[in-house]
Amino acid sequence: MTAPEIQQEIERTRERLGETVDELAAKADVKAMTRAKAAEMKAKAQGKAIEMKNKATQVSGQVRRSPVVQRRWPVAAAAAASIVLVGSLLAWRRRKT
Repeated sequence: MTAPEIQQEIERTRERLGETVDELAAKADVKAMTRAKAAEMKAKAQGKAIEMKNKATQVSGQVRRSPVVQRRWPVAAAAAASIVLVGSLLAWRRRKT
């Protein structure tokens, strides 16, 4: 090997060594890795929250438009009113006697 070739080999080795040191320093920086992971998880959670909200809105709209729900609503309201009325009558009757 000639002197210039040896010098080039030394430069390549220094570059690889510098890259290796940078990689090791990045791996050793636990605080930065934790922050990055936390930011990633936060973004993922926000995305999921938006996705679930959109899904809930979509399902809610489908339920509201559902003919089954529209037909059952008056029945449920009438049943609830009947229960309240019967309960009131029974309570009134008990107080009277």
